[in-house]
Amino acid sequence: MAIKNRKFVVLIFTSTLLITFSFYFYQVFFTANIQVEKKNTYLYISDSTSYEKLIHELIQKKIIEDIISFRFVSKLVGYPNKVRPGRYLLESNTSNLYTILKLRSGKQNPVKVTFTNVRLKKNLSGKICRNLELDSLAFDRFISNSEWVQKYGFDTTTVLCMFIPNTYEMYWNISSEKLFKRFYHEYQSFWNSQRREKANAMGLTPIQVIILASIVEVETGSKEERPRVAGVYINRLNKNMRLQADPTIVFAVGSFELKRVLAKHKKIDSPYNTYKYSGLPPGPIYIPSITSIDAVLNYEKHDYLYFCAKEDFSGNHRFAISFEEHLKNAQRYQKALNQAHIN
Repeated sequence: MAIKNRKFVVLIFTSTLLITFSFYFYQVFFTANIQVEKKNTYLYISDSTSYEKLIHELIQKKIIEDIISFRFVSKLVGYPNKVRPGRYLLESNTSNLYTILKLRSGKQNPVKVTFTNVRLKKNLSGKICRNLELDSLAFDRFISNSEWVQKYGFDTTTVLCMFIPNTYEMYWNISSEKLFKRFYHEYQSFWNSQRREKANAMGLTPIQVIILASIVEVETGSKEERPRVAGVYINRLNKNMRLQADPTIVFAVGSFELKRVLAKHKKIDSPYNTYKYSGLPPGPIYIPSITSIDAVLNYEKHDYLYFCAKEDFSGNHRFAISFEEHLKNAQRYQKALNQAHIN
């Protein structure tokens, strides 16, 4: 009888231990321990982040409720030796196991990279790298490396043509080389056979189309007007006339607040001075939108050779076939500038 009682006690004790340990392990592995009763947050892990440094950050930012259980599960799944850099979304009220397996897998959450309204290379790097780990100065030096960009068919001036404004998803810790290659891939995808055929029919390369599109975009803010403006420049190129585009003068002067292009500005010696030099400038004066690029590829066919801003300052233009007609339009605009005291 005593033996049976002892067995019963042992059974009860063993069962209690198993239940206790099972409950403990369930809590350790599956109970919410990350961002408990808090909003989702992002965890940024750099290449230099060690496991202990990561633990310190999790404690400091109060991301974890129970650090002991987090350490326990981490060691069981081998995470201390497999800390992977990246940007990870830590969801509210998630378990140790779910979070640690995600971190160990390296399946980070991408960053959205968007850039528009870019004139200069240094501005481009700043906008692209704004939400990335990559330093903008480092990327600027990278795209200014003549040997590197030449491998992809650009020089340090035309390399801006490779960047098509849009919204892209990429990893936070992407390197300069991978970032460059990603944008080159997007450039290649953008210039599909249909767009390339249109450029060839115009006698222009994709780079030349983008350079012209950069002038068109700065010239007019009206999307509806851009194909007509592009048509004027195409007509002038076909007739070997100088483009005489005021935005290229502004770029050459380097004063983007310039409201009125004067005779003295048109004399500046710069390859971007399209009053002085024939053909397209050596590079874009702006990174044009897809709308402007397509406006050039689908330019309006007409006989206009001139255009001038309207005197109502609407941003629209008057178009002319003859120089005499253009002079009349220009006189209207100059009179409006004088009356508005715009220098």
